[in-house]
Amino acid sequence: MIMLARFIMQPLILHALFQHSALLDLDNDTSFFGVFDGHGGRVVAKFCAKYLHREVLRSEAYSAGDLGTAAHKAFFRMDEMMRGQRGWRELQALGDKINQFTGMIEGLIWSPRGSDSNDQHDDWAFEEGPHSDFAGPTCGSTACVAIIRNNQLVVANAGDSRCVISRNGQAYNLSRDHKPELEAERERILKAGGYIQMGRVNGTINLARAIGDIEFKQNKFLSPDKQILTANPDINTVELCDDDDFLVLACDGICFFHQNSEFKKPINQNKNVSPAEQSAADTQPTGDTQSTAEQSAADTQPTGDTQRSEIQ
Repeated sequence: MIMLARFIMQPLILHALFQHSALLDLDNDTSFFGVFDGHGGRVVAKFCAKYLHREVLRSEAYSAGDLGTAAHKAFFRMDEMMRGQRGWRELQALGDKINQFTGMIEGLIWSPRGSDSNDQHDDWAFEEGPHSDFAGPTCGSTACVAIIRNNQLVVANAGDSRCVISRNGQAYNLSRDHKPELEAERERILKAGGYIQMGRVNGTINLARAIGDIEFKQNKFLSPDKQILTANPDINTVELCDDDDFLVLACDGICFFHQNSEFKKPINQNKNVSPAEQSAADTQPTGDTQSTAEQSAADTQPTGDTQRSEIQ
């Protein structure tokens, strides 16, 4: 049985950019959890909270039982879906503000794409319109998701949000912060024509991977995973066992102020919350959070006997 709880810390800024998804029943035997930390605006985080789990669910890889590949494709799919007239319309509906002088969504750009681009997907119908050449949003979002099917846990992460599991009372990282100074990230950034200044990509963003941020993904000679900034997620698969206490998904605000081991205290204090109180927190599975640091925790104890696997 999986039990869900959400803990919200006191706000540190006026406008939170964080979104979350929490679906205990993505299908009959699968649960989906996600944390999305927006930057430059929250519209991309809202888009991911609304659509990422849907793209996982409709993937052929998902139907074949390959949760990791399904998540991997869904991350890249977010960038594809936010382009063109259809993408512009969806982002407009989710947008924070519309500029009264230009009619443009705050945090978005207008940038023609090359004629070789193709947004005509059967499941995301191409639309003709005044924004058909919209390249995508300049704002972006991290994404850290956990998919649980039976005793299998798949974690997909792009950015600096974090997934931590407590096993036998010890905290283990299941994700890696994608910072520009990491060797692999730095090498990709430089090869794609970018630079790193004061720990920031092109002097602006302190992440090496994110969904959105289309201005860093304009090199038509490179695949999406080779761009200055990429939505390419790390995939980590773990076999859950009876030693597992809980799983935490958290954005960088809470990770900055708390060590991984410190997640245990507030969760352990709330493990005896009544089922009614827990279910009350789940009345809206996706949506806004009201603070700068939002944490989702799932009790991951599986049913039945399992064999313990190593945490990488």
